[in-house]
Amino acid sequence: MAKRDYYEVLGVGRNASDAEIKKAFRKLALKWHPDRNPEHGDAEALFKEAAEAYEVLSDPARRAEYDQYGHAAPGGQRSYTDRDFDFRGNVDDLFSEIFGDIFGQRRPRGPRPERGADLRYNLTVEFEEGVFGCQRELEIPVRRSCPECGGSGARRGTTASACPECHGHGRVRFQQGFFSVERECHRCGGEGRVALDPCPECRGQGLVQQRRRLAVRIPPGVETGARLRVSGEGETGAHGGPPGDLYVVLTVRPHALFSRHGQDLVCEVPVSMGQAALGAEIEVPTLEGSARVQVPPGTQPGQVLTLKGKGVPRGEQGRRGDLKLAIQVEVPRHLTARQAELLREFEDLREEEGGSAVSRFWETVRKLFG
Repeated sequence: MAKRDYYEVLGVGRNASDAEIKKAFRKLALKWHPDRNPEHGDAEALFKEAAEAYEVLSDPARRAEYDQYGHAAPGGQRSYTDRDFDFRGNVDDLFSEIFGDIFGQRRPRGPRPERGADLRYNLTVEFEEGVFGCQRELEIPVRRSCPECGGSGARRGTTASACPECHGHGRVRFQQGFFSVERECHRCGGEGRVALDPCPECRGQGLVQQRRRLAVRIPPGVETGARLRVSGEGETGAHGGPPGDLYVVLTVRPHALFSRHGQDLVCEVPVSMGQAALGAEIEVPTLEGSARVQVPPGTQPGQVLTLKGKGVPRGEQGRRGDLKLAIQVEVPRHLTARQAELLREFEDLREEEGGSAVSRFWETVRKLFG
């Protein structure tokens, strides 16, 4: 498709002044910028067409060539169609950074507020603290505004000066052909001001490392790996931005007697053969002291007795789980002669009565295999 005449594109006559050409382009740039016309499919092409026309007609030498040769001019063949335009940014930022010189309205731009970094604190609590909750006082290393200079970075009694690199704008400009691109000033970090006589306490950074004491409530029922978020207790935000958050990551120490299964606690309780066979009332541990439970006669190894409501709470006012008592029957390793004699007598009686599970097992084996 044939290119349109540049004067026609900008809507000006061939005798138009530089000011008239600039004004015409500004009007078209505002009209056709794709960020302002997301629904207009041809907006980007029309914007590029206007930019290309302005690039040629705003340069006196190239304009003279174009007036003489038209699009066949040696300098008139350049096109924007292959240029890398990025229209996804904010339109006001794009205009102030790229078209500021064209529009004659470069604005000093201070740094944007930035949220402070989040902090992580690893905290180990005892098993009981994880079950019932607790309050712990932490000492957190954080960077805060320097008390000596008030965060300015300049020695007390002095003030920061305009940055000599960006002249107080916080940004420096680079000319790249038609485009004028701005970047954050590397010397002042976008502040626009630098401390020529830096504060000795923070070395001109405006921030110092401090240790902050903080009380944190650990809720009941937490487990290893739980994260508690403490809002606003992270690093100080830059340029007036909000602070970050503190995340307390918990590790719960194991217990010598109890293990946890969800909201239930499990404890292995040893009993003697006599207690298991005859039944007995025994004392067992809980996280709140001791309790007495009844072992039924004939209790088998691994049988579980339950104490209701002696487990882990679910939240501050939540229903508690149970305490599971896994019975472990103790078999004596060393017997006296009298103990061995009594046990043999007991086994003989069991055999005579046929009530032994062992005897019944072997009777079944003999029937099956002869």
